[in-house]
Amino acid sequence: MKTLFIGNIAPQATEKELRALVEEYGTIRKLEMPRDIFTGKCKGFALIDMEGHEARAAMAGLSGKTFMDNLLKVTDDKPKSKGRGRR
Repeated sequence: MKTLFIGNIAPQATEKELRALVEEYGTIRKLEMPRDIFTGKCKGFALIDMEGHEARAAMAGLSGKTFMDNLLKVTDDKPKSKGRGRR
């Protein structure tokens, strides 16, 4: 299972529209699309869980694609390593 971060989503986008866009690449196991508590508009990003090969296909197909006049940014949502850096 991989989690994808999809950024630069238009504020007026709905979960249904985003789901329709991503499901063309495979089955969505979980979709989180945070919304502003006061306006109800999308905060501009979503987290989507998919199987590995489907997630890679979605990442390749959606990154840089226009959705509601915005270019999407799709990345693998991996935690940053907490390395010590240079010594």
